[in-house]
Amino acid sequence: MAVADEAEEFLRQFHAEHPSQPVPLGRRLHQVRAAIDAAGTYRHTPGELAFGARVAWRNSRRCIGRLYWNSLRVLDRRDATTPEEIHHHLCEHLRQATNLGRIRPVISVFAPDTPGRRAPRVWNDQLIRYAGLRRDDGTVLGDAAYVDFTELVRRLGWQGPSGPFDVLPLVIDTADDKPQLFGLPRDLILEVPITHPDCPRIDDLGLRWHAVPVISNMRLRIGGIDYPLAPFNGWYMGTEIGARNLVDEDRYNLLPSVAACLGLDTSRESTLWRDRALVELNVAVLHSFHVAGARISNHHTESRNFLTHVGKEQRHGRSVPADWSWIVPPVSGGITPVFHRYYDDADRRPNFYPDDRERDGASGQNGCPVRH
Repeated sequence: MAVADEAEEFLRQFHAEHPSQPVPLGRRLHQVRAAIDAAGTYRHTPGELAFGARVAWRNSRRCIGRLYWNSLRVLDRRDATTPEEIHHHLCEHLRQATNLGRIRPVISVFAPDTPGRRAPRVWNDQLIRYAGLRRDDGTVLGDAAYVDFTELVRRLGWQGPSGPFDVLPLVIDTADDKPQLFGLPRDLILEVPITHPDCPRIDDLGLRWHAVPVISNMRLRIGGIDYPLAPFNGWYMGTEIGARNLVDEDRYNLLPSVAACLGLDTSRESTLWRDRALVELNVAVLHSFHVAGARISNHHTESRNFLTHVGKEQRHGRSVPADWSWIVPPVSGGITPVFHRYYDDADRRPNFYPDDRERDGASGQNGCPVRH
């Protein structure tokens, strides 16, 4: 679809859902067409930008947490141009999103791609990720998914890692500067020590996880305009940490260690030791976040909330696009209400998309745009 056609479709949607605008739809369409004819692009008003970002979340078919789409806090950062300014705003994003543990959904929208100038980007797939270092014996210290990215930032001058939970620096890339490394101040990163309410041996593993998942490598597309740097966050669903990040074999692969802490028989699969360890690790994650005062949701509550969202959208005459394989939780999926349904898997805009500019060594883990 041409930029002008996509712009018109978006503006008609914006005015239909927000009819009391200072500039009538007809005049606004004329302004936008004239801008596109002259420069190949146009600039969203702050109201259009905020609406577009929120509807992009509403349309994100891999996200179970869309009940809260209209509460998204939109920070307009389109005028930031230097790496230093961008880093400052990314730090401010973390501060506002963390909110002393009362985590709130936030998106920071930086300058878009234009015909004559590429937009800024962050090479990291999330603002907060842990490093991974492959040792000589083939084992990995830290997050195995980030071994290549860790090597990339070490070549750029980063010193590390020294432990299993070292926060990676940001790589900020702008049109006017070479890619630059920026660290994140430690006081902006809320981390939760993982403890178990009944098994102190799990506490001894020394696990922790950061509280705010800020996706930073997906492209926000609104009305034909692409914003490659538009980091956004919600809050974690416990299974993302306890059934994926700490468990996947290409991440921390901790199920055998948790099973040992629980004294489980791992000699054969029929003991279901993996299932039992998985549940107890997820108990530990939810328990730990609650003790730390950090907002988190569980997969049963979030599944019911998603169906509440579906009902609300249907009452507004809107269907809800959804990818079943992402909506159904990775733990106890069959006993959640989202399992027993079919969904429309349509691609609707505005929306978030994987950025098509790949970086050597940069991870390409894309998925739910407000939790991962």
